[in-house]
Amino acid sequence: MAMTASYDNGWSAARGAAAESAGEPRSCPVLGADEAAAYTDYVHTETLLSLQRPRTGEPAELDFIIATQVMELLFRLVRHHWEAARDALEADDTGSALAALRRGAGTQDVLAESWGLLATLTPTEFDRFRDALGVASGVQSASYRQLEFLLGNKSAGLARAHEDLPLAHAELERALAEPGLYDAALRLLRRRGLPVPHEAAERDWRRPYTADPRVERAWAEVYADERPENDLLQLAEALLDTAERVTRWRHRHLMAVKRAMGAKPGTGGSSGLDWLARNAAQDVFPELWSLRTGV
Repeated sequence: MAMTASYDNGWSAARGAAAESAGEPRSCPVLGADEAAAYTDYVHTETLLSLQRPRTGEPAELDFIIATQVMELLFRLVRHHWEAARDALEADDTGSALAALRRGAGTQDVLAESWGLLATLTPTEFDRFRDALGVASGVQSASYRQLEFLLGNKSAGLARAHEDLPLAHAELERALAEPGLYDAALRLLRRRGLPVPHEAAERDWRRPYTADPRVERAWAEVYADERPENDLLQLAEALLDTAERVTRWRHRHLMAVKRAMGAKPGTGGSSGLDWLARNAAQDVFPELWSLRTGV
C-alpha cells in the first residue's frame, strides 16, 4: 500500500499531475480504479462500513456500536495469539509461545484503550438508545467467552447458552473441552520435572481452574532460578503480563458502565456493577500472583 507524508496540503489531482510533469514529486498518489478496488476487496471495506446500523436518532449510539464492533475484532485477534501460545507450549516451543504472548499483550493494550471510545458517553445519552438494545449485552459475546475459557474460566452452562448459534456453540464446546493457556503452561512445567500435581496437569478441562498451593510451589521453583536463559521464568512473566492486562480491561469495563449507567441492572439481566466488580477482582493465573507474597 502506498504511503505518503501528507494528504492535506492543497494539491488537487490536476495540480499533482502538472507538478509531476515538471519533475516535482506529488504529495499524494492518484490511484487507478483497479488499484482502489484491490484495497477494498482485500479489507472488505464496503462490507465493514455497512455494519453500523443505529436503531435510534441518538448520535452517541454510533459511538457505542463502533466501540463494540472494534472490541469484537480485537477479541478475535487476542484469541488467535493466545491459541498460538497455548499450542506452542503443548509442543514444548517456549520461544514461539513467548512471541505469541507478546503480540497478544500488544493487542490487549489496544483493547483496553478502546474503552476510551465511550469515555464521553453520558447517562442521558445512553438512556436515549438503551431500550433499542433490548436484552442484548456484552456478557452474551461468544468471542469474549472464548477468551474466558482460554483463561480457565470454563462454564458448560455459558456454552449451552449459545446453542441457537451453531458455529459459536461449536467453537465454545471445543474451547470448553481443550486445555486453556494456563493449563498448557502447567503441563509444560510438569514435563520439565517441576512438582505440578497430576490433578492440575491432567484435570477435567470442562471445569473451571481452581488455585492449588502445590502449583504455587512449582512456580516458586521457577522464580528461584534467575538466570537470563531460564525460559520458564520468561514464560511466567509473560503470562503475568497477560493476566494484568485482562484485569485492566475488566476494570475499564467496570468504570465505563459505572459512568454511563451507574448501578442499574445490565441489559442482559446481570447485576451490572456488582457482577463486573466481582469479575475485575478475580485474579487470572492465581498462583503467579499469590507466590509474590512469599518470594
